[in-house]
Amino acid sequence: MNHPCHVLSLAGVLFAATLGSSRFAAGEITVFAAASLSDALHELATTYQKTTGDTVRLNLGASSLLARQIKEGAPADLFLSADEAKMDDLARAGLIDATSRRSLLSNSLVIVVAADSKLKLASAQDLASAEVHRLAVAEPETVPAGIYAREYLQKVGLWEAVVGKTVPVENVRAVLAVVESGNADAGIVYKTDALISRKVRVAYEVPPGDGPRISYPVAVVEGGGNPAGAARFLALLTSPAGKSVFAKYGFITEP
Repeated sequence: MNHPCHVLSLAGVLFAATLGSSRFAAGEITVFAAASLSDALHELATTYQKTTGDTVRLNLGASSLLARQIKEGAPADLFLSADEAKMDDLARAGLIDATSRRSLLSNSLVIVVAADSKLKLASAQDLASAEVHRLAVAEPETVPAGIYAREYLQKVGLWEAVVGKTVPVENVRAVLAVVESGNADAGIVYKTDALISRKVRVAYEVPPGDGPRISYPVAVVEGGGNPAGAARFLALLTSPAGKSVFAKYGFITEP
């Protein structure tokens, strides 16, 4: 689906940003970002590239893996994490520009099943029933989506009852794939991931008050090859026009 109003307003933001830098030159911007941001970032990057001439290279995956790659010296200009803990880790190591850091987005959790599944969940408690043999979650010790899922299940007293049937996978998009393929009866994902798949349906939406607070922080990486480009792309992400794209994909935009 085309959204020309987004394109025009984003182009205006980028034009103003490039005017503000007399030394602007096209280059490559490497963005490390949580897998759940894939669709929105691809749209934003495409518009950015057409307008500025910069090339945006997206490295998408579990925030824990991306943070480890940055700590090990992988070249990155901008980091978007699905939780504050991974950004805190990089901050302690002196690897982000603290003045650029901000909480950009929020999200919520849902329980999904395959679109043709007959499984019905009146509440999250039904995950403990014999009808659910395999529950897909992102790795619950290190990956933000899995950590959020575990925190929620612990809060509602379900973790001990379902931990034996959990299927841990590398990131939230992998959870979606496992449920889509029928290799798990249900999975816990972000609401935004459920919205982009026609092969799953939401069986239960976690009430906002019951779920953990989900925060997606963003910051420029120290020592990156293109800090000026990273700042320009960050300006786009945090602009009202950029946030409207995130909202279109179901994200909750922070004030």
